[in-house]
Amino acid sequence: MLDQTPATITERSALKVNPAKTCQPVGAMYAALGVHGCLPHSHGSQGCCAYHRSHLTRHFKEPVMASTSSFTEGSSVFGGMANLQQAFQTMFALYDPEIVAVHTTCLSETIGDDIPTIIAKSRDEGKIPEGKVVVHANTPSYVGSHVTGFSSMVAGFVKYLAASTGTRSNAVNLVPGWVEPADMVELKRYTAAFALPTIMLPDTSSVLDAPATGTHAFYPKGGTTIAQIRAMGDARHTLALGAWASTAAAEQLRKQCQVPFEVLDLPIGLAATDRFVSALASLSGTAVPQAIEDERGRLVDVINDMHQYLAGKSVAIWGDQDQVIALTEFCRDMDMKPVHVMTGGHGQAFEERVKALLADSVPDANIRQQGDLMLMHQWIKNRPVDVMIGTTYGKFISRAEDTPLVRFGWPILDRVGHSYFASVGYTGGLRLATQLITAIQERQDRDAPDHALELVM
Repeated sequence: MLDQTPATITERSALKVNPAKTCQPVGAMYAALGVHGCLPHSHGSQGCCAYHRSHLTRHFKEPVMASTSSFTEGSSVFGGMANLQQAFQTMFALYDPEIVAVHTTCLSETIGDDIPTIIAKSRDEGKIPEGKVVVHANTPSYVGSHVTGFSSMVAGFVKYLAASTGTRSNAVNLVPGWVEPADMVELKRYTAAFALPTIMLPDTSSVLDAPATGTHAFYPKGGTTIAQIRAMGDARHTLALGAWASTAAAEQLRKQCQVPFEVLDLPIGLAATDRFVSALASLSGTAVPQAIEDERGRLVDVINDMHQYLAGKSVAIWGDQDQVIALTEFCRDMDMKPVHVMTGGHGQAFEERVKALLADSVPDANIRQQGDLMLMHQWIKNRPVDVMIGTTYGKFISRAEDTPLVRFGWPILDRVGHSYFASVGYTGGLRLATQLITAIQERQDRDAPDHALELVM
């Protein structure tokens, strides 16, 4: 167990212990599930696909469908073309997807399979039926993270499908970043409030949070349609939420279809949501709806009312780059002290951004990109915090150091409900703020002597 983690920190260059990330194909699979009628396909060994499916299933508590090329020793030596061509025939014959999204794995990347050539050859030989679509993304696990894989697959959909007819529509593209299905619903509610016609890619709402109807649907009703992805090339603008997860698709749209774009932080918390709302107001040419203003006022009211419990409280945050940056800003704006901030992903820009956010409030904060939870645990041992925000894997640190944990991000394996309640927007910020306040107050109650146990906080 992690309670044996030593307090003495030794720099490790060749070893990660409980890294704060997982591999690219998981992200590619999640992105593909956000396209209607899409069957994700893992081009590699059967074990890779099984792990990625099970991890997604455990997080969302929903069955995740995907196929695999099922490499054997022979495939590893002679290449996986025969396996992938057979897979195309089987998938379209048995499962009849509208679109197949192929993502590579370590094994297929290492042996050098040329996926575009295999797709073209399969189409020429009739192994891909007329009217069916196949796209791909290169997602080896030995570089990047699940966020990189998500980004690459979304950009892959754009590359294969988006096209410009030469006539601009009034639509705005929205690349939501790695967020929960409920967050995607909330983002669409915001664009609808401004009467902005929007194409969101991907859209896992009504897919990984689909209701129980008593009837099995292999492809749930949700997801971005192929026609919508094609129409993204005629949109007048793209909003990319989260620099790491969404920039690649926005850049591909600009390169391919000359659609201008703007990259914003994930709208988690007050300031980031303000920037998102301002962008929507600018694009729509309208004032912010009163209902949205009221939601903002409620969030501000709760932060003001509960300031005595949040101010000065130290916090440790880890997870995906885009999420952690927004969380750090939100905690700072509530007068909390993010003293330990970490991501398992890549990109020196992460450290620079967080340092800039905390320059005035916590200039001595520990900040690390490509970190792991052993280092986070060591940081906490040397500088304890009042509360932690991060994934399920932090529960071991929480138990060892007797520190409250607010679960957030990917993955959450030991709780339910996270995919059904938004964290973005003002209402999402209100939920997150109350989770933090509750964690702190519950600890206060637990530790209070009998005479100080208050009924009213």
